[in-house]
Amino acid sequence: MTTHQTAQTMKPATAAKKLGVYLPATPAEFQEGVVSRAELNELQANPPAWLSELRLNGPHPRPVVAAKLGVSIAGLARGGVSDALTTEQIEALKTAGPEWLEKERATQAEVRKESVRIKKQQAERAERTD
Repeated sequence: MTTHQTAQTMKPATAAKKLGVYLPATPAEFQEGVVSRAELNELQANPPAWLSELRLNGPHPRPVVAAKLGVSIAGLARGGVSDALTTEQIEALKTAGPEWLEKERATQAEVRKESVRIKKQQAERAERTD
């Protein structure tokens, strides 16, 4: 007996997340259909014009906005940013340098520093137990 392998598909929201784009800004045919793993791979390897434009100019989803600003998603929320932002809006925020952004960047830097310290500590413990 032979088994038929079905194509793995995902919802448009999942595909948009994997592509790093804001779903409401994608074309209607992308939002309304399902995306197969092969289609996702093709979009990543050979992005169409709409995907390249979204990645370049936005609007960008919150995880991308947070990364571009160097803060956490929670930091964005604390700063009052709840919507997707364009690249131009992100650059304007960076230029303006509001107090909340500087504070959140400092917080994020501390979190990263602490994470490195903990990893180093765990590595040292692992060496001693070997």
